[in-house]
Amino acid sequence: MHCNRKAAPGVRRARSAAIALLAAATVLAGCERGTSSGPEDSTTGPSGCPAVTARAHAAVRQAEKTDVPWNGPTSGPRAVSGKTIVYVAQTMTNPGVAGAARGVREAARVIGWDVRVIDGGGTPAGIQAAMSEAVALRPSGIVIGGFDPNSTSRQVARANAARIPLIGWHAVASPGPSRRPELFTNVTTKVEDVAGVSAQWVISNSNGNAGVVVFTDASIPFAKNKSELIRKELATCSGVKLLAYVNIPVPDASSRTPREVSSLLSRFQDGWTHSVAINDLYFADAAPAFRAAGKEGSGPPFNIGAGDGDPSAFQRINSRQYQAATVPEPLSLQGWQIVDEFNRAFSGRPASGYVAPVHISTADNSDGATSWDPAGYREAYRKIWGP
Repeated sequence: MHCNRKAAPGVRRARSAAIALLAAATVLAGCERGTSSGPEDSTTGPSGCPAVTARAHAAVRQAEKTDVPWNGPTSGPRAVSGKTIVYVAQTMTNPGVAGAARGVREAARVIGWDVRVIDGGGTPAGIQAAMSEAVALRPSGIVIGGFDPNSTSRQVARANAARIPLIGWHAVASPGPSRRPELFTNVTTKVEDVAGVSAQWVISNSNGNAGVVVFTDASIPFAKNKSELIRKELATCSGVKLLAYVNIPVPDASSRTPREVSSLLSRFQDGWTHSVAINDLYFADAAPAFRAAGKEGSGPPFNIGAGDGDPSAFQRINSRQYQAATVPEPLSLQGWQIVDEFNRAFSGRPASGYVAPVHISTADNSDGATSWDPAGYREAYRKIWGP
């Protein structure tokens, strides 16, 4: 139905006003139901977007596979000795940032390097101070852990001038080397893939009929871009309605999320069927508000985290407590990849170009695990680095 179609010019004037009003009301009702997913709309009935839903089903089935073979580097330079790495963290309360840092530490022990973590505390001033301290230490390399390098442009310039290689983790929008800002490489999954499959999970899970809330942190360009891509993908299904686009900075999530969730539940009630968040931690903070409202842990609303996949997210998913799925970053693998990329930089070699595939973890395919990483990466990197 075309909701902006004009009435045919040949409509007879003899029609009564009542019939005309009834026809108009019928057209409006048809237009609204095509884009609404209120309490009266079933999430198990006919799809609101059959073709889009079919593609979403296929994408989700592929992303849920767990038998993913290692498709990363199998060759590279032997380990360079005696290096020191400083990991500057946006905030160690961000589970993804902390998980990647643990992976770096683990890999550094294997390759024989020293690692120091400096916590930026989640504030611009704190992150700038942490970067200043890192550059002043004159390490072999610096990791930009989960924050925009442009927010520390002076410190980045000093590191570049001192020829200290910089490697980002979720620092810029795309994986791989960056010229502006100058990074040897940026380690991340492809944000468009993570955002796309997260939204496709909602479409698939709801059979194309959903009322969705998106949680984001607009202060982080990477996170904002991810949530905009999620919103764009959700809009491909006419049966999915975006109820709210909620901006809560990650450092404020614990204090603000419960209040926001309570307000959203009051506004939308059963019309709120699904949520997507740029970070799993929003659902940890949302759980008390859902519980206080009498919501069952197994949903609805059915919640998916578009990124990170920290152990607490897996615990919520496995116990079916206010989170149904996550698109986890392979955090340990990415920590090992960061160390391997530094080894390539120190050896005068280019970045590996490896990008990990996206994956969806649910209670049905995680088998009680508390993280997800493709198999075989530790063995592959050990073999590359040598004894």
